[in-house]
Amino acid sequence: MQRAHKYGLGAFVLLMGASLLAMRPETAQQDEAQKVAQANLKFAAVSTAARRDVDYALLDQRLQQLMTKPAMVGLAVGVVENGRITFLRGYGETLEGSGQPVTPETVFRWASISKGVAGTMVTKLAQQGKVQLDAPVVNYAPGLKLPAQAEYSATVGHLLSHRVGLYRNAYDNKLEEGMDPHILRQSLGQLNLTCAPGTCWSYQNIAFDASSDIVADATGQTYEQAVKQHLFNPIGMTSASMSLPALTANRSWARPHGTGGRELRLVDTYYKVPAAGGVNSNIKDLTLWMVAQMGEMPAVLDPQLLKIIHAPYVKTPGERMRLRKFLERIKTAWYGYGWRSYNYAGHRVIGHRGGINGYRALIMFDPQKKSGVVALWNSNTNQPGDWSLK
Repeated sequence: MQRAHKYGLGAFVLLMGASLLAMRPETAQQDEAQKVAQANLKFAAVSTAARRDVDYALLDQRLQQLMTKPAMVGLAVGVVENGRITFLRGYGETLEGSGQPVTPETVFRWASISKGVAGTMVTKLAQQGKVQLDAPVVNYAPGLKLPAQAEYSATVGHLLSHRVGLYRNAYDNKLEEGMDPHILRQSLGQLNLTCAPGTCWSYQNIAFDASSDIVADATGQTYEQAVKQHLFNPIGMTSASMSLPALTANRSWARPHGTGGRELRLVDTYYKVPAAGGVNSNIKDLTLWMVAQMGEMPAVLDPQLLKIIHAPYVKTPGERMRLRKFLERIKTAWYGYGWRSYNYAGHRVIGHRGGINGYRALIMFDPQKKSGVVALWNSNTNQPGDWSLK
């Protein structure tokens, strides 16, 4: 907030000098972030020279065939090979019957692949000495209450890997009924533990979003401000945001659809838990996010950070069964800090899927080959996700 005052000339000069001195560190940080973002611009362009293993004409043909399915409305796909974007394309419509095409600039919702952002952001703060991943979560998110005061034994790392001892998706139903997530986080302490923290895995949204409180406390910024400053801006993700008004302010944005191409009403429920499911972007920026996660932008995400967040902290056998169509190829599934990993046909694959009513999202990549695929679509079907694993 700016305030207007009247000063004499001498006082004005002194004030300006003090202000400039105070601004120098922040300005230097901003200048450095701009330099990093400028250096990363080379990743934003589609490189046909990097194409190696994919038949892109066949890929385009199959995606066009996929769009003939009744459940599909709009779809955007990005492919990376050898650490470079090799394919960006939109299919279908932003709104059923509108004639408005999905393009690489069309903004969708990420849903739960937003969790990888939280894991990355908190770990980056840990590298800066502002957070300890093995410290009790109560040290940084006192608003989170767990059964039997387990917030004193559950660590930040347990929180980021869904090992806090709650039943699956605890209180998501109450969030969807309109309750405040901060109140819900305090109410989690009234439940019973399903296991001691760190000893079992159970997927969360309300509890997981305590990571946004950790970031806000450590940085003195809102979660969105911190993520934009430290991650999105230096990576060059100009369309990324975390609110419903920001989604609908875009010239091209995908409307949510249910069965039969029926448009659904937009709700802001999961924007209230931004670390769990609040990110929006176009497919280009999601693809850039994947490139950074492959290690191609070490000035933003260094190798040690990536090693920490992608590490297999806990096995998730239920995830393997959810993908039972590919059971012969998926030997094991794990969870890291906001990221899933798989032993898929002998390859280590990192990724995540996301779903909010009317939207689906997918990111999947081989960190060794630095190749992968991302997809965003605006209907309640898993068909593109099944295609990506073939």
